Amino acid sequence: MTRATREPLPGGGVVLAVPDSRPGPPALRFERITGRRWLLRQGGRPLIQARSEGDGCCRDLHLRRLPGQRSPLPSLPAARLRGGANWPHRYARWLEETAHGPLHHGRWLLTSRTTFAPGIWDCDLVSDWPDATIELLCGGGWHGVLPLRPLPAPDAPRVKAYRKHAREGTLAPVLLWWVSFLDGWLLLDGHDRAAAALLEGGPPACVELVRVPDDADWRATAEDITEAHEERMARLAARPAGPHIARQQQALERGYADVLSTLPYDADVTPMFEPSGD
Repeated sequence: MTRATREPLPGGGVVLAVPDSRPGPPALRFERITGRRWLLRQGGRPLIQARSEGDGCCRDLHLRRLPGQRSPLPSLPAARLRGGANWPHRYARWLEETAHGPLHHGRWLLTSRTTFAPGIWDCDLVSDWPDATIELLCGGGWHGVLPLRPLPAPDAPRVKAYRKHAREGTLAPVLLWWVSFLDGWLLLDGHDRAAAALLEGGPPACVELVRVPDDADWRATAEDITEAHEERMARLAARPAGPHIARQQQALERGYADVLSTLPYDADVTPMFEPSGD
């Protein structure tokens, strides 16, 4: 099977470009059942059954999570934790090799993440199991973390062991998958590590997996942005010169450069696949 190509990024992140020669759909995938119902499936096993209610700006999403999720990453013994790693690159390699992950044709960004907006790892962490309801706000999301297994009890043996690693700074990051239509993350690996980090004052360190635009898509967007930018600059250039005009030109140039630099790495839409019928 053809391997993905890698684009290392400053700061230790990496982009995987997965070729279309890989057979699809991926093992871990969303399937649209109706306009209001979808499944998260891993192979032939459903992991989440979801149904939305309501119309307009706010809707409720009712979830039932089912047992049997298999992590796309191998187990992490203590020696591997203490040895450290460039975790985005290591997780990228494991995601390429696993038979249980979400990778399919396209570009995937993996980066380290240690900071989150307030509330994401407490009030917006879905701790109810197996049934839960989340409120999808205007724009379609809720911006929280959805575990795929029950979070373990504080006195669970692995949680106790991982708390020591959390205090020592040797706890491997959890793996989060950004899902665009939820405006939130699925916790794919590291439920015990997440519980340990939260007990130690968290949030846990994370590696974030995000599907980003294909080259042709972001380059087409860049061309549209460039055309609009050049038109605005031409209109400014036609006006009488002066310090105010110069400041506007400098601001437009900075904004243009900032937008273009992020385009290849902006989150793309998380696709829904056709039901497999398994």
